Amino acid sequence: MTTDNDVAARAAAAFTETYGTEAEGLWAAPGRVNLIGEHTDYNDGFVLPFALPFRTVAAAGRQSAGWTVCTDYTSGSVTFDDPRPGSVDDWAAYPAGVVWALRESGFVVPPARIALASDVPVGAGVSSSAALESAVLTALADLGGLDLPAADRPALAQRAENAYVGAPTGIMDQSAALRCTEGHALFLDCRSGRVEQIPFDVAAESLSVLVINSNAPHRHVDSEYGARRSSCEEAARLLGVDALRDVPADGLDGALKQLDDEEMRRRVRHVVTENQRVLDTVEVLRSGRIRDIGPLMTASHASMRDDFEITVPEVDVAVQASLAAGAYGARMTGGGFGGCVLALVDADRADAVIDAVTAAYRDRGFTEPTPFVAVPGPGATKL
Repeated sequence: MTTDNDVAARAAAAFTETYGTEAEGLWAAPGRVNLIGEHTDYNDGFVLPFALPFRTVAAAGRQSAGWTVCTDYTSGSVTFDDPRPGSVDDWAAYPAGVVWALRESGFVVPPARIALASDVPVGAGVSSSAALESAVLTALADLGGLDLPAADRPALAQRAENAYVGAPTGIMDQSAALRCTEGHALFLDCRSGRVEQIPFDVAAESLSVLVINSNAPHRHVDSEYGARRSSCEEAARLLGVDALRDVPADGLDGALKQLDDEEMRRRVRHVVTENQRVLDTVEVLRSGRIRDIGPLMTASHASMRDDFEITVPEVDVAVQASLAAGAYGARMTGGGFGGCVLALVDADRADAVIDAVTAAYRDRGFTEPTPFVAVPGPGATKL
């Protein structure tokens, strides 16, 4: 694992090499994992992410006109003066989308040069895109002295991803990247935007959260994600509610009887029960009983596997092997069809769990997983 200092040094060096001068400052934003609450965000429900130690750093400085962006992992730079949707593509669409979203909201965005570096894993389901957007947004807000409260920033970053890049994500990723605090999980009501910092100091309880990157190739992520979102929205329409968040857990059976399609019933069951699992997890953590969230995590995975049908063999095997090796709970995290697994383990059992998962992968001929221990960290900040 690299450190903030390593990534910051890379961003600063890329800025100097590309632009021939030093940056005015460095701004960082993290990747995230979701402790529990999957596919509930676009259903106006509840989520509980925390920030990872992996970060994207934006080295930035003002210039006379337009915006120029570069990275330390691509050659050249991209310049844009009027970043209308469709005018900038590939990785540069993310910073361009942030500029566009800010301008569309009436902000005078300072012309700037930005160099990006990151150690947030791409394609692992830990939201490298939101980290990039959030680092750029924080840099531009500071450089321009923009009156942009913390509570309003996630929606702007989300708009960049939804309306500019074209990815139909909910607001969880940007909220986590911008609003998480160290040693806490972020309890987010995706309808109201209300947040609460929930203590999640696993080290104090001699626990660890393992994040196991399955390294599974993502399979049909965009089309399947969109299909599930459409199914949830259609179910809400048929049930006469604004969103599936409005179906209470004790009213689930009645709601399911109103739906004729068995697949849609499974999708609804996952969302409704997952929302309740988030609420239950928050209550357990508030009482300081971190180990007791394990069964909720495992139930969440079963729901994603059986009702929402978004897991793949690699993540299922990682969950099974983690539990067999003594994890209190384990679940896939992220949108699905690949990505990472979380396992809550005793700190002194972390290596044994890693060994068990690695052995299970080897037995099945899977690509070796990439595990690391996650410590809940802070959201976007100036370094």
